[in-house]
Amino acid sequence: MVEAVTPFPELRAAAPVRRLLLVLGDQLDSRRGPLLDLDPARDAILMVEARGESTAVPSHVQRTVQFLSAMRHYALDRRHGGLSVEYVPLDQGQAGGDLGAEIEAALRRLRPVELQVVLPGDWRVLRQIEAAAASADAPLTVLDDPHFLTTPAEFEGWASGRKELILEYFYRWQRKRLDILLGPDGKPVGGAWNFDKENRASFKEAPRIPAPYRPRVDAITREVIELVARELPDLPGRVARFEWPVTREQALRALGDFIAHRLPSFGRYQDAMWTGETTLYHARLSAAMNLKLLDPLEVIRPAVEAWEAGAAPLASVEGFVRQVIGWREFIRGVYWREGPGYGERNSLDHHGRLPDFYWSGETDLECLRQSIGQVLDEGYGHHIQRLMVTGNFALIAGIDPRAVTDWYLGMFTDGVDWVTLPNTLGMALHADGGVVGTKPYAASGKYIDRMSDHCGRCVHDVKRRTGEGACPFNTLYWDFLSRHRERFAGNRRMAMILRNLDRFDEEERATITSEAEALRETLGIGPLSGEPPA
Repeated sequence: MVEAVTPFPELRAAAPVRRLLLVLGDQLDSRRGPLLDLDPARDAILMVEARGESTAVPSHVQRTVQFLSAMRHYALDRRHGGLSVEYVPLDQGQAGGDLGAEIEAALRRLRPVELQVVLPGDWRVLRQIEAAAASADAPLTVLDDPHFLTTPAEFEGWASGRKELILEYFYRWQRKRLDILLGPDGKPVGGAWNFDKENRASFKEAPRIPAPYRPRVDAITREVIELVARELPDLPGRVARFEWPVTREQALRALGDFIAHRLPSFGRYQDAMWTGETTLYHARLSAAMNLKLLDPLEVIRPAVEAWEAGAAPLASVEGFVRQVIGWREFIRGVYWREGPGYGERNSLDHHGRLPDFYWSGETDLECLRQSIGQVLDEGYGHHIQRLMVTGNFALIAGIDPRAVTDWYLGMFTDGVDWVTLPNTLGMALHADGGVVGTKPYAASGKYIDRMSDHCGRCVHDVKRRTGEGACPFNTLYWDFLSRHRERFAGNRRMAMILRNLDRFDEEERATITSEAEALRETLGIGPLSGEPPA
């Protein structure tokens, strides 16, 4: 039986604490950073379970359980290591569960000479901490996050003067400066930087995949599940089965399981989808990494070693490395570079309502039913499900970006603002004006049919654009292109598909427009311009 950790006793310091290190729920790194410099006799750690962090956007119950359980395991380990931990449990806060207010209350109680915090992953949280420190008259030091391979300043140095921020160029820069997958001559191994063309296969029959490692629920996690059910009973999602790593040991085992059993086929099938298969060959490590239970280099080193040993093909390993040192770091750089107003952008002027089925999974579109259903069950979906199913639908249907980015932030266990916002606003919705992507990732049902078995199980006809039984993805896709024809006229990556649109006669265009409007009305999305319907 693992010791339960609620409640932590308060610190009762006879004199002011010298340094108070605020450790947030996504900063559970035990091996580097300011934690290593703490003096157990004079310094302390502050950790806060704030209910407001689960309600600022509706947070999936598993996301909340994962954060709180991981925090409690981390805090208990630090206490066993001799450090003082001031821990504010969810049901014992003194300031109504608001993170900033709880921090301010702790500062007034502990009277630290200095408050330290590693740079949070959310502009909103950073502002709350700054306000709390100022109100309590506590000097605040914000430190760089040693977890990442690129600081915001380093990313700004790379980005400065560039007309466009292209991932491929950033990725090559990262490979060179980190000396990863390079030959003795400094050129990429295998003769190419990118093997993405080899990584787009779909399944022709049901895949046979070893079941991934899924940690058992221990006493601490059971305690948290009960606490969340009692204190936050209205959170979305389901928690009948909770199988996420909440300790470093569990995260390391999940990493080893991926390298041994799924990495060899990860690249080839990374874009594929299959009914009932929620993991396929994916790593499922992003949540543990975003909590800082794992760091980027320790994740990619065994993958590179697997290629060197002949246990995994280069295309799989390179694709995995690109996601970790390329895309992940690129997205974080964009987040800090674009500033706190980035999340309010809506360059396509979309204002439709998010359909109810994003919360229930109850829809007759099989691809959406599968993708959203597994999010509700597990708080998980791989990148193609996020980009080309749920995100693509929101884009072509014209849903308000703020509603979509809030859903993505709250409904996935790996959701932290620095990663969720640019991925959703920029990549999935093209609502940032082209900062993240040079073209919108809009697609018809044809793409989903090619990459999955969903369309063969659907009541809608993926081969039809309009008329009874037509696939809504098709109708909305061509309507999206028609509505934004002039906007994308100068985009060379859109030229071919716009020429196809121009071949439609007036009658067909009018039919697409009217049927798209009817679909939005039926789904409760409403009008696209102006304020969303009440």
